[in-house]
Amino acid sequence: MARRKFSKEFKVAAIRRLQGGQTLAEVARALEVRPSELHRWRHELDEHGERAFQGVGKKRAEQSRVAELERKIGQQTVEIDFLKRALQHVEEQRLLRALSTGATSTNTSKKKNKQGRA
Repeated sequence: MARRKFSKEFKVAAIRRLQGGQTLAEVARALEVRPSELHRWRHELDEHGERAFQGVGKKRAEQSRVAELERKIGQQTVEIDFLKRALQHVEEQRLLRALSTGATSTNTSKKKNKQGRA
């Protein structure tokens, strides 16, 4: 037996009948659905409000995962931009130091190595 699919409107109407005072058994019998489905629908509507019943159950999990990955990409973009600016600052400082001493950093390193051996 194939599983029946119900529209968002059908599910909301079923929950409204429960909220209107009908018992779970009455609504389940009238709509020919299982009481456990009514429980699940009521819980989903309470938890998600207008966003409830948006389609296949996996869709919400996938949307959540996409949002998580988008946040991560945004954070990594901020970090990369920061590191690029920091590297640029270090390079500018190295160039200024080289210009003020008249030597490149590799020459300075060679001088230190020669002094250390002597």
